[in-house]
Amino acid sequence: MSEIFVAAALLACPVGMGLMMWFMTRGKSSESSTPVEHQPQHPDADAELAQLRAEVDQLHAAQRDAGSTAGAQPTSAVDGADRR
Repeated sequence: MSEIFVAAALLACPVGMGLMMWFMTRGKSSESSTPVEHQPQHPDADAELAQLRAEVDQLHAAQRDAGSTAGAQPTSAVDGADRR
């Protein structure tokens, strides 16, 4: 009789994990058939994304320019204030 309890205890974890995985995949497939990345979040999403990409490009260019002139000028206001 105790062998049955030992076997049930040993199988409880793998069986429970398998059931959880099955329920999770079953729930995801029934939510929607289209991938999340292709669903529009709001009407101006493409325009906002293009604007943000342009802003990132500008920041990268400003960082490159600041890096190339770092030897000629102080990099921050604190460095400039310390040199008297």
